[in-house]
Amino acid sequence: MRKVEIHMLLWLLILSSATCQTSTSDIDFNFGFEKTTSNENLPDNWNLNSVGCDISIDTLIKHSGKNSLRIDGFYSKPPIYNLSISFEIPSQYKGKEIELRAYMKQKNIKDGSVGLILKIDGEDGPLKFENMHDKNNSGTIDWKKYSIKIPFPKETKTISIGALNSGKGQLWVDDFEILIDGKDIIQAEKKEIKYNAEKDHEFDKSSKIESIKINEQNIENLALLCKVWGFLKYYHPNIAKGDYNWDYELFRVLPDIINAESTSERDKILSDWIKGLGNFEVNKDIEKVTGNIKIKADIDWIVNSKLNQDLVNQLTKVKNAKRTSQQYYIRFKEGIGNPIFKNENAYIEMKFPDTGYRLLSLFRYWNIIQYYFPYKNLIEEDWKAVLKEFVPKFINVQNELEYKLSILKLIARIHDSHANIWGVDGTLNKFNGINCVPVEISFIENQAIVSGYYDEVLGEKSGLLKGDVISRVNNHLIGDIVKEKLEYFPASNYTTQLRNISPNLLRTNDSIIKVQLVRNGNTEIQEFKTYSIKKINFYKKFQNNDTCFKIINHNIAYLYLGSIRSGYLPEIMTKIINKKGLIIDIRCYPTDFMVFSLGEYLLPESTAFVEFSHGNINNPGLFAIKEKLEVGKKNENCYKGKIVILVNEITQSQAEYTAMAFRVAPKAILIGSTTAGADGNVSEIYLPGGIKTMISGIGVYYPDGRETQRVGIIPDIEVKPTIDGIKQNRDEVLEKAIQIINNK
Repeated sequence: MRKVEIHMLLWLLILSSATCQTSTSDIDFNFGFEKTTSNENLPDNWNLNSVGCDISIDTLIKHSGKNSLRIDGFYSKPPIYNLSISFEIPSQYKGKEIELRAYMKQKNIKDGSVGLILKIDGEDGPLKFENMHDKNNSGTIDWKKYSIKIPFPKETKTISIGALNSGKGQLWVDDFEILIDGKDIIQAEKKEIKYNAEKDHEFDKSSKIESIKINEQNIENLALLCKVWGFLKYYHPNIAKGDYNWDYELFRVLPDIINAESTSERDKILSDWIKGLGNFEVNKDIEKVTGNIKIKADIDWIVNSKLNQDLVNQLTKVKNAKRTSQQYYIRFKEGIGNPIFKNENAYIEMKFPDTGYRLLSLFRYWNIIQYYFPYKNLIEEDWKAVLKEFVPKFINVQNELEYKLSILKLIARIHDSHANIWGVDGTLNKFNGINCVPVEISFIENQAIVSGYYDEVLGEKSGLLKGDVISRVNNHLIGDIVKEKLEYFPASNYTTQLRNISPNLLRTNDSIIKVQLVRNGNTEIQEFKTYSIKKINFYKKFQNNDTCFKIINHNIAYLYLGSIRSGYLPEIMTKIINKKGLIIDIRCYPTDFMVFSLGEYLLPESTAFVEFSHGNINNPGLFAIKEKLEVGKKNENCYKGKIVILVNEITQSQAEYTAMAFRVAPKAILIGSTTAGADGNVSEIYLPGGIKTMISGIGVYYPDGRETQRVGIIPDIEVKPTIDGIKQNRDEVLEKAIQIINNK
């Protein structure tokens, strides 16, 4: 059996590690924090990944120079994997050992610890990791030099360094150093450059394209260029070899395309461009794809776009080229099948990329979706029409915020809850509001309801009560706010969009916010104090569950997958095996991959519960169903009581996959509300400006072929919280599960 790995959502929200290609020749490491972002008091070139921390430059307390970095922690129970600040370096180095050194000063650290972070990533993710967790650094310590060392694998693609404060108190860091085999990284031995694509540095600083005249013909020409550029990227054998920096080849051909005075001139430019890429072998016998084809490659535009015959012939020849499984820009994760988009420079130094680079961002993303998104058939609109719509939008944006909002709008059009701009982003935080009222808002009975507190003390102090209906914010109706925000919140379905919008309803850049609320039938308007989002633990309710296992009413067992580990199961199951009912709560993201470990206890025999579709390097854009997967094993002593599985809109990705598996157990019933509808291992995408997004990278279906993406896992019995239940602190879904087990 194959274990399907799916990234942890919380990890994705907090940790943004850029495993992408770029040149280190001109990187300003800024290891002493001497260069700071204007008007933000933050260090240049460093990524902020803070949740529960306030990060700022300190000009008074420093080890050397004029600045240090200060990290103030707030949480007594910090988020898992909290990584306060990090710096990513593409690895071009040889060596056996890597060492990170830095100076730290700490004051009153408690309920956690501080430390340096050194992380090594390969193409498939983390290879080595050290964060000084075992040092348990707490209390007060003056400036001291610290060092951590780990092996330096030859497969290293990215080196990430940083510092964290996982508790309460203050941490200062300064004067980082990286050494490889004892040599400073600047003097460290570099790997031999293997690919011609990596020797091309002509456009490292600029695309040399500052503006493009917008008219109907230019939009048409640029849309065609995007399709040709992406088609060649994934179909042409010489590009697959790494012979060309395909980003920079775009910048070379762009001026000719935007200056073309006719379609015939445009087509000749493209035809000559393709001829210039060199010769390749053409397949005499077209390879037949095995398996049930789910999506066919969408390349009919080659013959349907009224291109001149020479260009059509060139593109057709490329389509029929002999290709291998080796491709410079993509591969599939071994044993899993989701695409890994390789050698994609994120150009992290370009906060607001120029016009050429913005078009590159659009072209790169559009073609990844065109050829490697397994749910492209569910987009429900012509993806080529979306391209033409966004060409002028990406050209016309005037600043960093508009650029990122345009990317969010584009991402939202694929309807995938895995797709977003991931990582802590200061520009988008300001757009949504850097302060908030520390109460949780949920959409219940089609209204925005106060459903809990992110911080019990501050929440209760605000005066808002659980069950209050929020009808207006700063004089704007909630319905109007939602309509305005929808295009900026990518998700697989409307319910999940509301889930993602709700934490932003009471955000603002001001110190107070005006709210109209309805309480016990009475409408009132109040002003509420707001607090920095850096000090609010938005994940508190997922971290503070009292237990992963308990017995309810002597005869019902309860498992909460948000805090359980597979290693607990042998002991726990001895206490469950004879109980009348078992409740499995998956209204969370599982802390451990439980599908097969827990599944063995729940099923009497191996049972199919899922099938997958995968993309194809030799036939980009084609997806085929290749296998079914089973859960469980022959086990006469499996659990034989009733099983009730709890789900809601929080149930996403691995959680949905887990629900699918346990649902095939005998006497299993699934209750709650429809899940997030985003299933399948994620694939990371990097775009110019240091932007990280993702897609669901493999197609996940029921064994009979039914969809899960966008649809979600639909419960057998729908049970949703009510406003009265929120007021009474009741868990109505759990209550229903107990009733079902007790035959009521």
